[in-house]
Amino acid sequence: MGADTSDDAAVYRIDQDTALILTVDFFTPIVDEPYDFGRIAAANALSDVYAMGGEPVLALNILTFPSCMDAAVLGEILKGGSDKMKEAGVYIVGGHTVDDVEPKYGFTVLGFVHPDRVLTNSGILPGDLLVLTKPLGTGIATTALKARMCDPMLKDRVVESMAALNDVASKTASRLGAHASTDITGFGLLGHSLKMAELAHVTLEFWLDKLPVFGGVLDLVKEGLIPGGAYRNKEYVGENVCFGTDISDDEKMILFDPQTSGGLLVAIPPAGAEEMVKLLPGNAWIVGRALPYDGTPLRCVRLHGDS
Repeated sequence: MGADTSDDAAVYRIDQDTALILTVDFFTPIVDEPYDFGRIAAANALSDVYAMGGEPVLALNILTFPSCMDAAVLGEILKGGSDKMKEAGVYIVGGHTVDDVEPKYGFTVLGFVHPDRVLTNSGILPGDLLVLTKPLGTGIATTALKARMCDPMLKDRVVESMAALNDVASKTASRLGAHASTDITGFGLLGHSLKMAELAHVTLEFWLDKLPVFGGVLDLVKEGLIPGGAYRNKEYVGENVCFGTDISDDEKMILFDPQTSGGLLVAIPPAGAEEMVKLLPGNAWIVGRALPYDGTPLRCVRLHGDS
Protein backbone atom coordinates (compact mmCIF):
# COMPACT_ATOMS: atom_id res chain seq x y z
CA MET A 1 0.00 0.00 0.00
CA GLY A 2 1.29 3.43 -0.92
CA ALA A 3 0.14 6.98 -1.49
CA ASP A 4 -2.42 5.98 -4.14
CA THR A 5 -4.89 4.72 -1.50
CA SER A 6 -4.41 7.68 0.89
CA ASP A 7 -3.97 5.26 3.78
CA ASP A 8 -2.37 6.42 7.02
CA ALA A 9 0.93 4.65 6.34
CA ALA A 10 2.75 2.66 3.68
CA VAL A 11 2.66 -1.13 4.00
CA TYR A 12 5.24 -3.47 2.43
CA ARG A 13 4.84 -7.25 2.55
CA ILE A 14 8.06 -8.98 3.59
CA ASP A 15 6.75 -12.56 3.60
CA GLN A 16 3.54 -14.49 4.22
CA ASP A 17 3.51 -13.64 7.92
CA THR A 18 5.05 -10.16 8.11
CA ALA A 19 4.40 -6.76 6.59
CA LEU A 20 6.31 -3.58 7.36
CA ILE A 21 4.48 -0.31 8.13
CA LEU A 22 6.26 3.01 7.52
CA THR A 23 5.06 6.55 8.23
CA VAL A 24 6.35 10.05 8.98
CA ASP A 25 4.74 13.04 10.69
CA PHE A 26 5.99 16.29 12.22
CA PHE A 27 4.64 19.79 12.92
CA THR A 28 5.19 23.12 14.64
CA PRO A 29 4.36 23.58 18.36
CA ILE A 30 0.66 23.61 19.21
CA VAL A 31 1.11 24.02 22.98
CA ASP A 32 3.43 26.22 25.05
CA GLU A 33 5.14 23.53 27.14
CA PRO A 34 8.06 21.93 25.26
CA TYR A 35 7.70 18.61 27.08
CA ASP A 36 4.02 18.34 26.12
CA PHE A 37 4.86 19.28 22.54
CA GLY A 38 7.28 16.33 22.43
CA ARG A 39 4.74 13.91 23.88
CA ILE A 40 2.02 14.97 21.46
CA ALA A 41 4.32 14.80 18.44
CA ALA A 42 5.28 11.24 19.34
CA ALA A 43 1.71 10.07 19.98
CA ASN A 44 0.62 11.66 16.71
CA ALA A 45 3.29 9.90 14.65
CA LEU A 46 2.63 6.54 16.31
CA SER A 47 -1.08 6.83 15.59
CA ASP A 48 -0.60 6.15 11.88
CA VAL A 49 0.82 2.71 12.68
CA TYR A 50 -1.99 1.98 15.13
CA ALA A 51 -4.54 3.03 12.52
CA MET A 52 -3.21 0.31 10.22
CA GLY A 53 -3.61 -2.31 12.95
CA GLY A 54 0.15 -2.53 13.47
CA GLU A 55 2.68 -2.57 16.30
CA PRO A 56 5.32 0.23 16.16
CA VAL A 57 8.87 -0.89 16.84
CA LEU A 58 11.44 1.74 15.78
CA ALA A 59 11.46 5.51 15.32
CA LEU A 60 13.74 8.29 14.10
CA ASN A 61 13.59 11.86 15.42
CA ILE A 62 12.91 14.68 12.93
CA LEU A 63 13.69 18.08 14.41
CA THR A 64 14.25 21.64 13.30
CA PHE A 65 15.30 24.15 15.95
CA PRO A 66 16.63 27.73 16.01
CA SER A 67 20.24 27.87 17.15
CA CYS A 68 19.44 31.05 19.08
CA MET A 69 16.81 29.34 21.28
CA ASP A 70 17.58 28.00 24.76
CA ALA A 71 18.98 24.48 24.52
CA ALA A 72 16.96 23.53 27.60
CA VAL A 73 13.80 23.88 25.50
CA LEU A 74 15.28 21.47 22.96
CA GLY A 75 16.03 19.02 25.75
CA GLU A 76 12.46 19.10 27.03
CA ILE A 77 11.02 18.53 23.55
CA LEU A 78 13.26 15.50 23.04
CA LYS A 79 12.50 14.18 26.54
CA GLY A 80 8.75 14.39 25.91
CA GLY A 81 9.10 12.46 22.67
CA SER A 82 11.43 9.90 24.22
CA ASP A 83 9.17 9.27 27.22
CA LYS A 84 6.13 8.72 24.99
CA MET A 85 8.03 6.35 22.72
CA LYS A 86 9.19 4.38 25.76
CA GLU A 87 5.57 4.14 26.91
CA ALA A 88 4.73 2.65 23.50
CA GLY A 89 7.65 0.20 23.69
CA VAL A 90 9.35 1.85 20.71
CA TYR A 91 13.12 2.38 20.35
CA ILE A 92 14.37 5.74 19.04
CA VAL A 93 17.40 4.71 17.01
CA GLY A 94 18.58 8.06 15.65
CA GLY A 95 17.28 11.02 13.71
CA HIS A 96 18.17 14.26 12.00
CA THR A 97 18.19 17.91 13.05
CA VAL A 98 18.27 21.13 11.03
CA ASP A 99 18.85 24.72 12.15
CA ASP A 100 15.63 26.56 11.30
CA VAL A 101 13.78 29.71 12.35
CA GLU A 102 10.90 27.75 13.91
CA PRO A 103 10.86 24.52 15.93
CA LYS A 104 9.31 21.52 14.24
CA TYR A 105 9.29 18.04 15.69
CA GLY A 106 8.08 14.59 14.81
CA PHE A 107 9.14 11.10 13.83
CA THR A 108 9.37 8.55 11.15
CA VAL A 109 8.02 5.32 12.62
CA LEU A 110 8.45 1.72 11.55
CA GLY A 111 6.10 -1.05 12.67
CA PHE A 112 4.94 -4.54 11.76
CA VAL A 113 1.61 -6.24 11.12
CA HIS A 114 0.46 -9.60 9.78
CA PRO A 115 -0.52 -9.07 6.11
CA ASP A 116 -3.96 -10.58 6.76
CA ARG A 117 -4.65 -8.20 9.65
CA VAL A 118 -3.90 -4.85 8.04
CA LEU A 119 -6.65 -2.30 8.71
CA THR A 120 -7.11 -0.03 5.70
CA ASN A 121 -9.32 3.02 5.25
CA SER A 122 -11.29 1.32 2.46
CA GLY A 123 -12.66 -1.86 4.01
CA ILE A 124 -15.96 -0.51 5.39
CA LEU A 125 -19.03 -2.67 4.76
CA PRO A 126 -22.69 -1.60 4.88
CA GLY A 127 -24.01 -2.43 8.34
CA ASP A 128 -20.77 -1.58 10.13
CA LEU A 129 -21.00 0.77 13.07
CA LEU A 130 -18.53 3.64 13.45
CA VAL A 131 -16.57 3.92 16.69
CA LEU A 132 -14.52 7.02 17.62
CA THR A 133 -11.86 6.76 20.34
CA LYS A 134 -11.13 10.40 21.29
CA PRO A 135 -13.32 13.52 21.61
CA LEU A 136 -13.35 16.20 18.92
CA GLY A 137 -12.31 19.83 19.26
CA THR A 138 -8.53 19.89 19.68
CA GLY A 139 -7.97 22.33 16.80
CA ILE A 140 -10.50 24.80 18.20
CA ALA A 141 -9.11 24.44 21.73
CA THR A 142 -5.50 24.99 20.67
CA THR A 143 -6.56 28.01 18.62
CA ALA A 144 -8.10 29.42 21.79
CA LEU A 145 -4.94 28.50 23.68
CA LYS A 146 -2.81 30.56 21.28
CA ALA A 147 -5.22 33.48 21.80
CA ARG A 148 -4.95 33.08 25.61
CA MET A 149 -8.70 32.36 25.71
CA CYS A 150 -8.71 28.65 26.61
CA ASP A 151 -9.98 27.58 30.02
CA PRO A 152 -7.12 25.86 31.95
CA MET A 153 -9.22 22.76 32.65
CA LEU A 154 -10.09 22.41 28.97
CA LYS A 155 -6.45 22.88 28.05
CA ASP A 156 -5.37 20.09 30.41
CA ARG A 157 -8.00 17.69 29.06
CA VAL A 158 -7.07 18.43 25.46
CA VAL A 159 -3.33 18.09 26.04
CA GLU A 160 -3.72 14.73 27.77
CA SER A 161 -6.00 13.51 25.00
CA MET A 162 -3.54 14.51 22.28
CA ALA A 163 -0.69 12.85 24.21
CA ALA A 164 -2.64 9.60 24.73
CA LEU A 165 -1.69 6.59 22.63
CA ASN A 166 -4.16 4.81 20.35
CA ASP A 167 -2.50 1.47 21.06
CA VAL A 168 -5.20 -0.17 23.17
CA ALA A 169 -7.95 1.04 20.85
CA SER A 170 -6.09 -0.41 17.85
CA LYS A 171 -5.51 -3.81 19.43
CA THR A 172 -9.10 -3.99 20.66
CA ALA A 173 -10.52 -3.09 17.25
CA SER A 174 -8.36 -5.68 15.50
CA ARG A 175 -9.26 -8.40 17.97
CA LEU A 176 -13.00 -7.69 17.62
CA GLY A 177 -12.99 -7.93 13.83
CA ALA A 178 -12.81 -4.33 12.62
CA HIS A 179 -13.09 -3.90 8.86
CA ALA A 180 -11.44 -0.48 8.51
CA SER A 181 -9.70 2.24 10.49
CA THR A 182 -8.15 5.68 10.17
CA ASP A 183 -6.90 8.26 12.63
CA ILE A 184 -8.66 11.61 12.72
CA THR A 185 -6.10 14.36 12.25
CA GLY A 186 -5.68 17.40 10.01
CA PHE A 187 -8.62 16.83 7.66
CA GLY A 188 -11.06 16.61 10.56
CA LEU A 189 -13.74 14.00 11.12
CA LEU A 190 -15.59 14.64 7.86
CA GLY A 191 -12.48 15.09 5.73
CA HIS A 192 -11.03 11.73 6.71
CA SER A 193 -14.44 10.07 6.58
CA LEU A 194 -15.03 11.31 3.03
CA LYS A 195 -12.01 9.41 1.77
CA MET A 196 -13.14 6.25 3.58
CA ALA A 197 -16.66 6.51 2.15
CA GLU A 198 -15.44 7.12 -1.41
CA LEU A 199 -12.99 4.22 -1.37
CA ALA A 200 -15.55 1.78 0.04
CA HIS A 201 -18.44 3.23 -2.02
CA VAL A 202 -20.72 3.54 1.01
CA THR A 203 -22.60 6.33 2.78
CA LEU A 204 -21.38 7.13 6.28
CA GLU A 205 -24.04 8.49 8.61
CA PHE A 206 -22.90 10.31 11.76
CA TRP A 207 -25.13 10.93 14.76
CA LEU A 208 -24.38 14.41 16.05
CA ASP A 209 -25.72 13.85 19.56
CA LYS A 210 -23.53 10.73 19.92
CA LEU A 211 -20.26 12.42 18.92
CA PRO A 212 -17.90 13.10 21.86
CA VAL A 213 -16.83 16.77 21.95
CA PHE A 214 -14.69 18.46 24.59
CA GLY A 215 -16.85 20.54 26.90
CA GLY A 216 -16.56 24.26 26.16
CA VAL A 217 -15.52 23.83 22.52
CA LEU A 218 -18.89 24.86 21.10
CA ASP A 219 -18.72 28.08 23.13
CA LEU A 220 -15.30 28.80 21.62
CA VAL A 221 -16.72 28.32 18.11
CA LYS A 222 -19.47 30.81 18.91
CA GLU A 223 -16.74 33.29 19.91
CA GLY A 224 -15.09 32.86 16.51
CA LEU A 225 -12.08 30.82 17.66
CA ILE A 226 -12.01 28.59 14.61
CA PRO A 227 -8.73 27.43 13.01
CA GLY A 228 -8.18 28.22 9.34
CA GLY A 229 -7.86 24.52 8.63
CA ALA A 230 -11.53 24.01 9.51
CA TYR A 231 -12.58 26.31 6.66
CA ARG A 232 -10.25 24.50 4.26
CA ASN A 233 -11.71 21.15 5.35
CA LYS A 234 -15.23 22.50 4.80
CA GLU A 235 -14.27 23.54 1.29
CA TYR A 236 -12.62 20.16 0.65
CA VAL A 237 -15.70 18.17 1.71
CA GLY A 238 -17.96 20.57 -0.18
CA GLU A 239 -21.30 19.13 -1.29
CA ASN A 240 -20.34 15.59 -0.30
CA VAL A 241 -22.07 15.91 3.09
CA CYS A 242 -25.76 16.30 3.88
CA PHE A 243 -26.63 17.86 7.25
CA GLY A 244 -29.89 17.58 9.12
CA THR A 245 -31.82 20.86 9.12
CA ASP A 246 -31.59 21.08 12.93
CA ILE A 247 -27.76 21.16 12.96
CA SER A 248 -26.33 24.65 13.42
CA ASP A 249 -23.41 26.14 11.50
CA ASP A 250 -21.40 26.27 14.75
CA GLU A 251 -21.93 22.54 15.31
CA LYS A 252 -20.89 21.81 11.74
CA MET A 253 -17.53 23.54 12.26
CA ILE A 254 -16.62 21.04 14.99
CA LEU A 255 -16.94 18.26 12.41
CA PHE A 256 -14.51 20.09 10.11
CA ASP A 257 -12.11 20.97 12.95
CA PRO A 258 -8.54 19.77 12.16
CA GLN A 259 -7.41 17.46 14.95
CA THR A 260 -3.91 16.84 16.20
CA SER A 261 -3.25 13.31 17.47
CA GLY A 262 -6.96 12.54 17.37
CA GLY A 263 -8.68 9.25 17.93
CA LEU A 264 -9.21 6.30 15.64
CA LEU A 265 -12.38 6.06 13.58
CA VAL A 266 -13.13 2.35 13.35
CA ALA A 267 -15.68 0.58 11.15
CA ILE A 268 -16.69 -2.63 12.88
CA PRO A 269 -19.68 -5.02 12.94
CA PRO A 270 -22.33 -4.11 15.55
CA ALA A 271 -21.42 -6.82 18.06
CA GLY A 272 -17.77 -5.77 17.96
CA ALA A 273 -18.70 -2.11 18.32
CA GLU A 274 -20.80 -2.77 21.42
CA GLU A 275 -18.02 -4.86 22.95
CA MET A 276 -15.41 -2.23 22.12
CA VAL A 277 -17.38 0.43 23.98
CA LYS A 278 -17.71 -1.90 26.99
CA LEU A 279 -13.98 -2.66 27.03
CA LEU A 280 -12.93 1.00 26.61
CA PRO A 281 -15.36 2.96 28.81
CA GLY A 282 -14.91 6.69 28.31
CA ASN A 283 -12.52 6.02 25.43
CA ALA A 284 -14.81 4.69 22.70
CA TRP A 285 -18.15 5.94 21.40
CA ILE A 286 -20.48 4.56 18.71
CA VAL A 287 -21.00 7.64 16.54
CA GLY A 288 -22.65 6.41 13.35
CA ARG A 289 -23.08 3.65 10.82
CA ALA A 290 -22.21 2.64 7.27
CA LEU A 291 -25.09 2.38 4.79
CA PRO A 292 -25.30 1.28 1.15
CA TYR A 293 -24.28 4.20 -1.04
CA ASP A 294 -27.27 6.48 -1.65
CA GLY A 295 -25.63 9.19 -3.76
CA THR A 296 -24.18 11.17 -0.84
CA PRO A 297 -20.95 9.93 0.80
CA LEU A 298 -21.57 11.59 4.18
CA ARG A 299 -24.62 12.37 6.27
CA CYS A 300 -24.90 13.98 9.69
CA VAL A 301 -28.16 13.78 11.63
CA ARG A 302 -29.35 14.28 15.18
CA LEU A 303 -30.87 11.19 16.79
CA HIS A 304 -32.52 13.03 19.71
CA GLY A 305 -31.58 10.18 22.04
CA ASP A 306 -32.60 7.34 19.73
CA SER A 307 -30.13 4.50 19.17
